Amino acid sequence: MMCEPLRGGRHVRVSARRTRRDYARCVRELVDVHYPKAKKIRLVPDNLNTHDGASLDEASPPAEARRILDKIEWHDTPKHGSWLNMAETAIRIMNGQCLGRWLESQERIAQEVAAWERKRNALQARIHWTFTLAAARRKLRKLYPSIEV
Repeated sequence: MMCEPLRGGRHVRVSARRTRRDYARCVRELVDVHYPKAKKIRLVPDNLNTHDGASLDEASPPAEARRILDKIEWHDTPKHGSWLNMAETAIRIMNGQCLGRWLESQERIAQEVAAWERKRNALQARIHWTFTLAAARRKLRKLYPSIEV
């Protein structure tokens, strides 16, 4: 799972699978480790079926799940939305700069990803999204029709 906050940092977790428990662990880490002082965390997950609040309910005792869920403000990713494209771009950058070669184990992958994450965060590297509202309206006019009066 990759988390890329708007301010240019990222947090990446390498796991063997993508289960609800894995996702719940990542969200708990986001709340308790990376942003413990935040009142609310705006989370825009991708459209994977395990990436929702139900994962916390399934993987945690009710009181723990409620504590975490109360700190999260969920925002659905539009199917054609720029958030999803930004996440895919970030993953493509990570793959090209870090994972574009054979690595012998999950542990080695985790080490390489951690080093890549530290370097990108130190540089405060960001995705510069240049798709303006005007360009979006032109390109996606069939998806977002304007109302003419």
